[in-house]
Amino acid sequence: MSDIRHIVFDIGKVLIHYDPEIPYTRLIPDARERQRFFDTVCTPAWNVEQDRGRSWEEAEALLIDDHPHEEDNIRAFRRHWHEMVPHAYDDSVALMLELIERGHDVTMLTNFAADTFVEARRRFPFLDRPRGVTVSGEVGMIKPDRRIYELHAATFGLDPAGAIFIDDSEPNVEGAREAGWRAIHFTAPAMLEDALASHGIVV
Repeated sequence: MSDIRHIVFDIGKVLIHYDPEIPYTRLIPDARERQRFFDTVCTPAWNVEQDRGRSWEEAEALLIDDHPHEEDNIRAFRRHWHEMVPHAYDDSVALMLELIERGHDVTMLTNFAADTFVEARRRFPFLDRPRGVTVSGEVGMIKPDRRIYELHAATFGLDPAGAIFIDDSEPNVEGAREAGWRAIHFTAPAMLEDALASHGIVV
């Protein structure tokens, strides 16, 4: 019998990701040009910044200020961000849904800004099924700030000692551990299944 009572899943980069080989193919057909765009304009660092409680419009305006010659692509990126979502509906999300179906207490801790999360819910009704979500962008904190883990635990009555935090970012996993959580750094669905099994959780 597992002593894990809660599973906390960071779903942000699973749903919305910036893989230059998948999204944006119609808008920037050339793979090298897409790579350049994501390496120099819509970078992971910009993704983090736009989650600090800003709306998409504010984040977009700041990015255009920094890259005025990329304005058309930046505006198109926001209009068509949902193109990348279906491609990212992958085995990791399927595992989370399976955990919910098996009766596990699953919450989500995400860096989504609030308006982005609203859009994601429109496309993925299952986002309403877990017990709760902390949208850290709404409160001006983002992982690995340990306060966001403490807020999530307090909001949903979780005991970090009896919970597993799952994330594909090593700094976020380390932040959760500093806040007293057990944590799994996953890079592939098969690895996640094995890690959960080591804690007595069968998917």
